[in-house]
Amino acid sequence: MANDLGFSFQPQGNDCLIYRNGKKVTVLRGDRAKEFLQAAEHASDHAQQQLMARVTGNYKRGNERTAKLHQRNR
Repeated sequence: MANDLGFSFQPQGNDCLIYRNGKKVTVLRGDRAKEFLQAAEHASDHAQQQLMARVTGNYKRGNERTAKLHQRNR
């Protein structure tokens, strides 16, 4: 699927484990896990991928074009 960013999640007790390409990248605990699971429950697959990207901090920040033009990246 073109929108698949490689994220998956697994609820575990009061925690929620988030994986990317099969490797654990973060653990949400307590209220954050509960909020994430509630949001993910009603979201589409693409929206879940975006939600997990935001939670893990692995998402584009909007400066990629500027960074691409920077001298160190040429």
